[in-house]
Amino acid sequence: MDTRSKILTAAEVRSGPPLPRPLLVATGCFDVLRAWHARELRAARERTGAAALLVAVLPAPAAVLDQRARLELVAALRVVDYVVSIDDGDANTLVEALQPAAVVRLEAADARLTRQLIEDVQRRQIR
Repeated sequence: MDTRSKILTAAEVRSGPPLPRPLLVATGCFDVLRAWHARELRAARERTGAAALLVAVLPAPAAVLDQRARLELVAALRVVDYVVSIDDGDANTLVEALQPAAVVRLEAADARLTRQLIEDVQRRQIR
């Protein structure tokens, strides 16, 4: 299966065929994609019993990977059914439009983990 077929546009998500219910929406930057992301998404899906998981990939300031690469990596995760690229301000609008059973926001954890990664790399360079 070509996992890129999981990638939808915002217009397709809003006006395309209805997504399976109950729906779980997860938001985050996913730069860089980590095993932690896969574990969090799987745990959220199991916790909510969602029939489908839509991941909304947000822009990442000073991203290591471009938006398309992050979309494709997230789409490659088995637990993910659909992926959409959205702007920062569109996350709430998307959630309101879809009325999912649950929402998992990973942005804050993404930022914290990215800072930790940068600090770790910098410490190793100083040695």
